[in-house]
Amino acid sequence: MGEPFPFSIKPENNDEKFMLEALKEAWKAYQIDEVPVGAVLVKEGRVIARGHNQVEMLKDATAHAEMLCITAGEAAMENWRLNETTLYCTIEPCSMCAGAMLLARVSNLIWGAPDIRHGANGSWVDLFAITHPTHAIATKRGVFEECSARLLQDFFQRKRKEKSKKNNG
Repeated sequence: MGEPFPFSIKPENNDEKFMLEALKEAWKAYQIDEVPVGAVLVKEGRVIARGHNQVEMLKDATAHAEMLCITAGEAAMENWRLNETTLYCTIEPCSMCAGAMLLARVSNLIWGAPDIRHGANGSWVDLFAITHPTHAIATKRGVFEECSARLLQDFFQRKRKEKSKKNNG
């Protein structure tokens, strides 16, 4: 595909700065024909891990951006406990990814666009609202929501056109 990154954004704060990095990861997924979701893990003001969806490429339903980012973060920290980290994701995490964040003890979650079908931070279910016996994750939603949503919409519109062309051509 080789298209340039579609957004010219000037971050106004750290949350926007790191969400822009997650958007760049989502763009990587878009360019390899994966659902464009990206994530970065931040500790002490720097990105320690990145991930983008690779479900189709790896033929693995668990290869979500957040899961790959968590795994990379655990490797970077040489520890499965990701205490005092913040995960930035372009879309509201699903229940699998939310569970992994709880198990890995991510401290903060910041996400972009809601996911009404699978979102586990209030759109479908809210796993973060349930009192957990050992760990809680602070959440913030809507950072660069429009950019995240647009990338997803463009991707699925393109996929529908390709399918229609294939079926009609």
